[in-house]
Amino acid sequence: MPHPTARARRLSPLALAVLLASATPAQAQTAHAAGKVPISTTSAEARTDFLKGRTLTENLRVHDSRGFMLRAIAKDPNFAMAHLNLANSAPTAKEFFQHLEHAVALADQASPGERLMILGTQAGANADPAKQLDHFQQLVARFPRDERAHFLLGGTYFGQQEYDKAIAEYRRSTEIAADFAPAYNIMGYAYRTAGRYPEAERAFQKYIELIPDDPNPYDSYAELLMKMGRFDESIAQYRKALEVNSQFAPSYVGIASNLMFQDKYEASRAEAKKLYDGARNDGEKRAAIFGMTVTYVEEGKLDLALAELEKQYALGERIGDAAAMAGDATFMGNVLLEAGKPAEARKRFEQAVRLIEGSDLAPEVKENAKLIHRYNTARVAVATGDLATARREGDAFMQESQAKKNRFQIRLGHEVAGTIALKEKSYDAALAHLAQANQQDPYVLYRTGLAYEGKGDRAKAKEVFRKAADFNQLPTLNSAFVREKTRRFKA
Repeated sequence: MPHPTARARRLSPLALAVLLASATPAQAQTAHAAGKVPISTTSAEARTDFLKGRTLTENLRVHDSRGFMLRAIAKDPNFAMAHLNLANSAPTAKEFFQHLEHAVALADQASPGERLMILGTQAGANADPAKQLDHFQQLVARFPRDERAHFLLGGTYFGQQEYDKAIAEYRRSTEIAADFAPAYNIMGYAYRTAGRYPEAERAFQKYIELIPDDPNPYDSYAELLMKMGRFDESIAQYRKALEVNSQFAPSYVGIASNLMFQDKYEASRAEAKKLYDGARNDGEKRAAIFGMTVTYVEEGKLDLALAELEKQYALGERIGDAAAMAGDATFMGNVLLEAGKPAEARKRFEQAVRLIEGSDLAPEVKENAKLIHRYNTARVAVATGDLATARREGDAFMQESQAKKNRFQIRLGHEVAGTIALKEKSYDAALAHLAQANQQDPYVLYRTGLAYEGKGDRAKAKEVFRKAADFNQLPTLNSAFVREKTRRFKA
């Protein structure tokens, strides 16, 4: 699962699954007989509040759900799943870790199914996807008739880019409960990410059919249309979501993204500013600021992009959110590296790891921050031409990632190795490594194009460059970095 500090827009499939994974009050007394995960709380009133919040969460109205979860905890301070829900819906990284810590401390008082959910989420936060997968596979084995358990396992597979397995779990959810709308939503995203657009469209249309009076179905369908390059149609769907709920923050980000892809940068920033001005929490402010940051990167105005990231950093600094500050320092390092300032980038990457090391975050989080620093150190070394250091740090990063069975980080290791090979003009080796890197990263696609170009295969290079140029995803720095580089290859 993506780390909570990286969520600029919406919940990841895994975080959403954890939020949804509890039985209803009517099921609570017969949960084992029905094959569902039971709720563990001493208060009937807390259960009622929890379930009201869960309904809002299922419809992606996460901010609205939090009041109910807080009331549930006030009535039952030992309500582990309410703490877990608050962690996964947290607008800041600091709150995420605080509530996750509470949930883990209370896990032994929860039901066996709930305990697996909590420990699985903890494993994800600690960058231990192998342990996470094991917990959620156990969950499905113990509760095979719980649609939310399958949904949770599907989210795990989604995070590991095993889309066919994810889709199979989402389909199992809908077989158990045909009206379980969230499964159609994330199924649509899995199909979309796998490039199966007709199937994605059918899943999103079913999602709209099931809950037509909520904003997220239109928002999700709009994201598919944006991916397909149907920008005006996408904006119309985002506007429809805002007609349903004018405070639905993700749709402002979506509209801003469509406008950016049409090179309407001022209009894009104006849409992001609407979100910022109406923000209900720091999470929404961060999403707005980051949207503006990406537009400046697209325009090549990297100094203005850095100024926006400083504003984002200040939000975390104001509340002592070390994880968020470290993430923002890393973003600044990435922009500086792209700007051809590797020495300044190195300082920002060092700042990021120091922030984590000096925090009260879990030892596992600190160890992973040190590991990621090896990856960043290798990237800086490539930029300075110090390939010996790049190879040493990259190899160490790969070995540790493989030992942890962390597929996401293994892909980063291949990215570094591919970048080194590209620098050495070893184009076949570069292509071999880049094929094993993250294919959902436009920068990986761009480097792949460079390798084909180096081999003299201009037709294949043009094909890959065009794919990178037309990636059309919600704002990321890497997408913005490569769009200008590949613009000449757009159809």
